[in-house]
Amino acid sequence: MPTRKLKEYLDHEQVKYVTLNHSPAYTAQEIAAAAHIPGKQLAKTVIVKLDGEMAMVVEPADTKVDFDTLKSLTNAEEAKLASESEFQDRFPGCELGAMPPFGNLYGMEVYVAENLSKDDEIAFNAGTHSELIKMMYKDFERLVNPKLIPTS
Repeated sequence: MPTRKLKEYLDHEQVKYVTLNHSPAYTAQEIAAAAHIPGKQLAKTVIVKLDGEMAMVVEPADTKVDFDTLKSLTNAEEAKLASESEFQDRFPGCELGAMPPFGNLYGMEVYVAENLSKDDEIAFNAGTHSELIKMMYKDFERLVNPKLIPTS
């Protein structure tokens, strides 16, 4: 079941979503395969540090964070991957590495790859390594208000 916090939030906001169960998978590409979703349509959540502040980057499963673009976009002096030990306590109820891309629920800025915004739907980990949530991108955007990262 999706994390209670996320489910309650989506239900409260009257957002339509579907929960997809799949066999346990731990990398974004494995999850996409297990859920029968193309890697470019599955959003993965990456926790980064921008000048020491944690933020979420949401991007297609088949891509990597472009730290130069992120630094330029945010005017950060330093942009780097956060270590699991730095963020493991920030997501109660979530399995490590399966955080949903709702930084607004966890006090974090969210940056989303522009190419994800061009799809009608977005699918992402629901807080576990065996469940996804699929919902309309416009609802995700309305709730999270992410900043777009330009993609080519």
